[in-house]
Amino acid sequence: QVQLVESGGGLVQAGGSLRLSCAASGRSFNLYGVGWFRQAPGKEREFVSAIRWSGSSTYYADSVKGRFTISRDNAKNTVYLQMNSLKPEDTAVYRCAMDRSLYSNLTLDYNYDYWGQGTQVTVSS
Repeated sequence: QVQLVESGGGLVQAGGSLRLSCAASGRSFNLYGVGWFRQAPGKEREFVSAIRWSGSSTYYADSVKGRFTISRDNAKNTVYLQMNSLKPEDTAVYRCAMDRSLYSNLTLDYNYDYWGQGTQVTVSS
C-alpha cells in the first residue's frame, strides 16, 4: 500500500511562484514514476508533469514547459513541482500520482496506481 500527500498549494498573484510537494509512504521504491495532474472547475483532468524515481527522464505538458520544473528527493521520498510565472489558467486542484510499472507512459492518467488527495492552486489576475 502506498500513500501520497500533496502540499504547497495556495493563493498567488499572476506571475508568482509556488512549490508543490508530493510525499510518498508505504511500499514505494526507486523504479516508480510520479506524475502531477490538475483539474480545473468544469474541465477534465490533464497531465502536467512526471518524473521517475531513478534516472533523468522528465515530462511536461506543452502548457507548462519553461515555467514548471519537476524534481525529486529520493531520500525523502518526495517529488516537487516548482511552478513559476503562474497564470490564472493554472488555477486547479493539483494531484500527484504514482505508477509502479517500469514501462508505463507517465503522461497517461490511467496508467497510475495511487493518487493523492490534491492541493488547491489559485492564481489571481
